[in-house]
Amino acid sequence: MSQSSPRLSLPFIQAAQAQKHVTHNEALRALDLLVQLSFEDDAQTAPPIAPSEGECYIVASGGSGDWIGQDGKIAAYIDGAWQFQTPRAGWQGYVIAQGILTVFDGSDWVEVTSSQLQDAKRIGLGMAADASSPFAAKLNAALWSALYSADGGTGSLIQTLNRENGTTDVGLVLQDNFQTRALIGLFGDSNLRFSVTPDGATFHDALSIDTSTGIADQPNLPRFKAHTNYDNYVGVGAWTKLGINVAEYNDQASFDAATNLFTAPVDGTYLLGASLTYKTNGNASARMQGRLVLNGLTAISGTTGEITGTHNSETTTLPLQTLTPLSAGDTVELQGNFRAFDGYMMADETCFWGMKIG
Repeated sequence: MSQSSPRLSLPFIQAAQAQKHVTHNEALRALDLLVQLSFEDDAQTAPPIAPSEGECYIVASGGSGDWIGQDGKIAAYIDGAWQFQTPRAGWQGYVIAQGILTVFDGSDWVEVTSSQLQDAKRIGLGMAADASSPFAAKLNAALWSALYSADGGTGSLIQTLNRENGTTDVGLVLQDNFQTRALIGLFGDSNLRFSVTPDGATFHDALSIDTSTGIADQPNLPRFKAHTNYDNYVGVGAWTKLGINVAEYNDQASFDAATNLFTAPVDGTYLLGASLTYKTNGNASARMQGRLVLNGLTAISGTTGEITGTHNSETTTLPLQTLTPLSAGDTVELQGNFRAFDGYMMADETCFWGMKIG
């Protein structure tokens, strides 16, 4: 006759055995431990400092102290000492600290899932979930599909992200190796933001959409407008860089009033324009010319213009406008010239502007 049960290894009372109550009590202790099984925790590698009678744990990998060499086993504190049970495939219990049901699959303890999982405290797919991220997944692809009409659904798929109020945050955080690089959502207010960051601390909004108007703003778009605050004298037959020295607005600091230059901060297509207003210097028959020049050397195609008729001083205006591709670091300046007679490019009315559009 066997001396213990085949599944729980409960000791049998043997024929003519003395002190039968010892064997009986040992079996009851094992039943008390293993029936309606629950664990205080499954993540500890060392026993608690002051355990209470009857506390039960799953020994995590790397057991130490009184738990050394007991990885994966069930540790129970009974009669002032730790007792260990080796689990068998299919044993399951509730982990109080994690709020999960776990089952032993023959080699490891794994969380129990259900086709109708309700009010789960944590869910981890391929990685451990924790209090800060109660749902965590480590995988290479994910698919959300609408429940089709033929399957009893509507055929639509709508995902909702909800926040408590207009001062909290809701959105998507995009990261490189857990370092934040972009945000999409409502952060701190109700405007939809598309924002990027080089370091996870300083954020730059590429796009902001006002919820009350639907108007989209690109607050960091390279754009500027500037004018000259003095009459620029220009001689005959001498193309001259105009002193555009007052920036009215200057996003990305792309215009330098000290050098009268626009510098492209990034590669792209730019819309550039200017307005030159004539002021006479003795003869209104001067022929006013203007152009935009790339890197101080080459006139940008389509920007050279001239007014050949007789001018009205401080009224006659020559407009210039073009689209042009620029590389990061390219500079653009506004130049003026007169044929036949000299003159001035008028203060305050002579201006230069531009922006990146693609």
